[in-house]
Amino acid sequence: MSAFDALVRPALVRIAAPGGGYDPLGDRYWGTGFFIAPGWVLTCAHVVAEGGSAVWRSEPAVGITWEDGKTTRETTGTVVLALPRPDRPDDPPDRWAFPDLALVRVPGAQKASCVRLSERPPVPPTPVGLHGWSRETGELGIRHVHGTLIGSDGKALITDWVMPVEGCSGGPVVDHQQGAVVGLNKGRGRDGGAVVPVTALRGLHDLPGGEAMGEALRAHDRYHLASYHSLEDRPDWTRVQGGLAGPAGVKPGLRTELYGHFAELPAPTAPGEIMDLIDQVKAWIRDDDLPDALEHDPRTWSEGAGLLRGLRAPRRDGVRDLDLDAVLLYAAHVARHVRGRYGERADTGDLTRWIAAASGDADRYLRREIDRLVGRGRPAHLSVREHRARADVLLEIDTPRWGRSYPWRVKLLLDGHTVSPLHCDDRGVERARLRETLREPLADALRRGDSGPHLAAVEAVLPRELFDEPLDTWRLEPPQDPDGAWATTLGQRRIVVIRDARRHDREPAPEWRERWEAAERGPLRAAPLRAEVPGAGQDAHTARVRRETWAETYDRLREAEGGTVPVYCGHVGAGDGLMAMNAALAAGHPLALWRTGAHDHTDCAEFHERADRLLAAALTAWDVRGPVRSLRTRAQDRAAGPESRAAHAWAESIAVLLDPPDRPPHGGRLEAPPLLGEGDQ
Repeated sequence: MSAFDALVRPALVRIAAPGGGYDPLGDRYWGTGFFIAPGWVLTCAHVVAEGGSAVWRSEPAVGITWEDGKTTRETTGTVVLALPRPDRPDDPPDRWAFPDLALVRVPGAQKASCVRLSERPPVPPTPVGLHGWSRETGELGIRHVHGTLIGSDGKALITDWVMPVEGCSGGPVVDHQQGAVVGLNKGRGRDGGAVVPVTALRGLHDLPGGEAMGEALRAHDRYHLASYHSLEDRPDWTRVQGGLAGPAGVKPGLRTELYGHFAELPAPTAPGEIMDLIDQVKAWIRDDDLPDALEHDPRTWSEGAGLLRGLRAPRRDGVRDLDLDAVLLYAAHVARHVRGRYGERADTGDLTRWIAAASGDADRYLRREIDRLVGRGRPAHLSVREHRARADVLLEIDTPRWGRSYPWRVKLLLDGHTVSPLHCDDRGVERARLRETLREPLADALRRGDSGPHLAAVEAVLPRELFDEPLDTWRLEPPQDPDGAWATTLGQRRIVVIRDARRHDREPAPEWRERWEAAERGPLRAAPLRAEVPGAGQDAHTARVRRETWAETYDRLREAEGGTVPVYCGHVGAGDGLMAMNAALAAGHPLALWRTGAHDHTDCAEFHERADRLLAAALTAWDVRGPVRSLRTRAQDRAAGPESRAAHAWAESIAVLLDPPDRPPHGGRLEAPPLLGEGDQ
């Protein structure tokens, strides 16, 4: 038996029907789970699904049995989070999709032994152990199987020629090099097993009630700190990790202590809040601002520290390991950030004292930077570095290349210049499916771009035929959470602007740059996107009013003064509106306002008047975005009185083109060549 077998064994649980107990025949046995913290069990969703609809109604319907020394203990648990959760509780699917996870709250298990979760993915190939309860040999008992983790199929980790024994589904998979649990047994394949990586737990954070996952992980870190400090004669994960031969860096004991201190802090709100601090740490450590090639989405302060590995610096006598410097500096950034956000409500005293002790042997430059961040030795007046999101989100949609399917990409725009790709589909989807298809990719990107209360903006780079797509009305929230922050529409919660895909195919025209510079300086003033002009006739009595031609619109908007903003009370993705928008874009206009709502507006005069006031009040082009977001929110305020709703009704379907010429993307777009002619210049 390996050291890890002994560590895992007391944390394993049998999952069965309530009251099943130790059933030698296994008729009521469902599968395996394991304690990740006192009172919290992790397993597969398909294991607890054996309990039927009662499980998905959040009833105490999951029987939990575990060994506490020589004592067998039993209780009943409740599934609080699951991914996926069946749409119909009485009719779950036959095959459970990835990631197949369930978190179970287990009352009365506050003294249970727990596994150690890894905060980073494994590096294949690596030796692993698969653990769980099984009845495959006839008698229900604990089985340990050892093999090699060889890689990934994009989601699940794959083991080579080692099978999880039947009944071990939901059991832990231990990486022998890390000395930590890196996944769960999901199932068996032809030549090996499928393992759900612990990084898939991040999806549970994003569900309604996902704060339970954070609660469980904080309890996990507290448990291992207490175990490390305990004088009891029992196996301890931290000490076993300390005996492993591995690369230099942060010692397991130091990580355990740091993570225990992190567990006492308010939880981060989104991955971007953590990544913003990691970006700052790496920039200081490496003395550069180069972005990483890979984007991460940590959900806890501890996960963030786990990402700071493998940093090196050349020295005369070799290469210096910078992992410890990076982790200490990160801890100082976390303390500063939390104190800046929550003030005296966040007690960072224990953490800052620990940082002071742990960094005593650091070089003077690092100590000076840590002192600056946490104010060592005196009360610190701390604030966040800058009031901004970590990144904005680029949604790029191309003109269909085949059929009517729109290729799309979702990226992060980290500093206004650096682009980090996240999700894409070059085959594309039909227009009617864009909202449904892009919901989760956008939500994921926004979580990574947000930094605390500072929210990422959405810049939609669209073909002109999609300019009327009501992006601001899209909702990204899970349907089970209608009252949460994500229940607001995209345009109410965030800044949403539209940019022109076609213009970014080529070098910016001089008039585009000139007009953008004028819009940045201000002031701004409204002008009609389309105008009515006198028609031909014998005299004034027989003359008729007609619409401008494309050439007339282009000439008028080309001659307009700098800071002029075209405004239109209607759609611009087709017909006369598209003809005029083509003319405005050809004339170099980077800013425009229009309406994406119903065609038959009766308040167009009011729309133009109020839009003119809105623009006049804005100092520059960038200052238009915030007031438009506020107007969208107030226009949809159902609790407001009739007068307030009427006063803001003009802005309910307002859209904004805000398209700087030197902001990514820059060229390389795959679009069908435009057909030149009137209305398409």
